[in-house]
Amino acid sequence: MKISFACFALATIIFFSGCTSLPFFSDQNKIADQLVFGSDFEKIQIKTNPFLLTGYSRIAGKSSPLLRLYIEGDGYAWITPTRPSGNPTPYNPVGLKLALADSSSNVVYLARPCQYTKPELDPACNDFFWTAGRFSETVINSMNEAIDFLIKKYQAGKIELVGYSGGGAVALLLAVRRHDIVSVRTVAGNLNPEAVNQYHKVSTLKSSLNPLDFAPLIAALPQQHFTGSKDNIVPPFIAESYLKASGESKCVQIVPVENASHDSLWIDDWQKLLKTPFRCKT
Repeated sequence: MKISFACFALATIIFFSGCTSLPFFSDQNKIADQLVFGSDFEKIQIKTNPFLLTGYSRIAGKSSPLLRLYIEGDGYAWITPTRPSGNPTPYNPVGLKLALADSSSNVVYLARPCQYTKPELDPACNDFFWTAGRFSETVINSMNEAIDFLIKKYQAGKIELVGYSGGGAVALLLAVRRHDIVSVRTVAGNLNPEAVNQYHKVSTLKSSLNPLDFAPLIAALPQQHFTGSKDNIVPPFIAESYLKASGESKCVQIVPVENASHDSLWIDDWQKLLKTPFRCKT
């Protein structure tokens, strides 16, 4: 019960906040397609071990020396405090909206494992991978394999990572194991899942990795962590704990955004926030 509520609190509350009515559950995939409709983004699917990952890409040419890769949040993990969702696809895909708001030449969006993918095409999916194990080695290895595919497909040499909410944790865990990441940005990022769960008075994710434990390893990597002053899901002090774990590195930059909550104001301000200069260079 306690572990179930942990995931419910951090995933489902985000979904319900600010909503007066909800689309039918089967319409989750349509939301993304409608957002992308009319843009230059194309749907992509990447076979990894063990997941089939879904995403969208907008690439200017055959060769893309630098890719900016967006990673989605945790999505719709729980229906009730004790009942996992059968489909973690988000109703409000903030990560995708951020990617669509980015005017850069080469942008790729990746959903998390089991989001937007039909169950019959992804038999490895079960609710462990979007609840207790959402930051597990299996999940991170799958996302890492997807980056390898994107590097080869688009002939890219460098990657900028952008992670929303739980996607921020994934981005940092990926940066630890790669040498082609030149920067990491997180938006309302869960940079310390253990502290977030303690804040909500729920059990920790014992089957998942915590980016905080690896912060010193990437302390010299340019990082920007955008925090919302009104975010009561991942409060700003979470980013402060990550900064402390990094040794107060000058490369780890916290950027407060006034009046932003966990899932509001980010899209309208994103182009301006992207222009925030990094404090150090790779």
